[in-house]
Amino acid sequence: MSPFEVLRFALRGLGANKMRSALTTLGILIGVGAVILLVAVGNGSSEAIKKSIQRLGANSITITKSTTGGGGGGGGGGVGGGGFRGGPPGMSTGQSSGPRTQARDLTMADAAALVDEVNAPSVKSASPVVNSSQVTATYEGTSATIDQFVGTTPSYFPAANKVVQQGAVFSADDGKVAVIGSSVAEELFGRSNAVGQRLTVSGIRFTVVGVLKESGSSSFAFTDADSVVIAPIAAVRETLTGYGGLDQIVVEARDSDVVDAAQAEVTDILNQRHDITSTPDFQVTNQASIQSAVTESNRTFTVLLGAVAAISLLVGGIGITNIMLVTVTERTREIGIRKAIGAPRGAILGQFIAEATVLSLLGGVLGVVAGVIGSRFTIVGVKPVIVPSSILLALGVSVAIGLFFGSMPAGRAAKLRPIEALRHE
Repeated sequence: MSPFEVLRFALRGLGANKMRSALTTLGILIGVGAVILLVAVGNGSSEAIKKSIQRLGANSITITKSTTGGGGGGGGGGVGGGGFRGGPPGMSTGQSSGPRTQARDLTMADAAALVDEVNAPSVKSASPVVNSSQVTATYEGTSATIDQFVGTTPSYFPAANKVVQQGAVFSADDGKVAVIGSSVAEELFGRSNAVGQRLTVSGIRFTVVGVLKESGSSSFAFTDADSVVIAPIAAVRETLTGYGGLDQIVVEARDSDVVDAAQAEVTDILNQRHDITSTPDFQVTNQASIQSAVTESNRTFTVLLGAVAAISLLVGGIGITNIMLVTVTERTREIGIRKAIGAPRGAILGQFIAEATVLSLLGGVLGVVAGVIGSRFTIVGVKPVIVPSSILLALGVSVAIGLFFGSMPAGRAAKLRPIEALRHE
């Protein structure tokens, strides 16, 4: 019997039980579609995070206060260090003897010390940063919740890759002025020109001097990167955050090739300034290290999503086995007649394997179509990005499932003795 005849018998057998065949195909369809779509969601979230990190600037290095460090001798914060919260600018934190038990704050003096052509030739700028989150701003009866109100210096804009689309960046000597994100501009001012308008925060008015270019949302963290206001650090400390330590120091390296060198230089400088002899009381990270960590974690996340979806493929394969066993039982007499008139064992075996493979292949193709269509939509804030290899893998696995799970029922049918099959009712 030729392969075409075997396939014809298989298709005729499937057509005799259309509903059963359709439901079995649906199981494979859901499994394949789920694998493709969930892997695409994982890949999409990874791409979104990568873009968010890249928006921070390829040459930027972020310094934050550590909550676990602080090993070393005591020492003052230096003039201009900001002192304790509530004190005026320039207050020294004082001197102390003996080992310190608390991590020292990052200060304005620390930021200034990092811009040193001798000790830090790879550093282009160092921007002190203070943050106030979830601040409410108002304008003529309209209010908006701002995710980040940032106090910093003009050098922060190129370091953090913030591009002003309208207006201009403020200068170091400006007072209560602000550059706002596109989301803030839309919520407060609508289609009107925001530049020159005055928004009120905590009873203090800030004059808008610029509007940032839209950068997009961080889908993974469910935050809006454009819900931001950036103002001179002196004005923000005076009105919102007080005169305590800095939240961050954002350092810009002179070139992407010297980021590692710049990181080593700022680490050495801060170790000396903070009298570090063991565990540092600060953390220094660059975008490359963050990118690597995020990529690794998202790879694990995507594999986990794919593994969960693959379970439905396994369930679909078990469904094929179940249906084919039922089919063999129902068609036992037919199998006996075919074997009695000379049908070889290979023809019987091939027919039932072909039926199982057709079911899984059809379900796989429809699952690929469903997965690709589903990836066109945004899911839980994430735009799925199809991974071509997941399509080939899911389709190949669906065919393998048909061959594997269809082989046992097919083998059972091929082993039936004609006389026993003819007696079956």
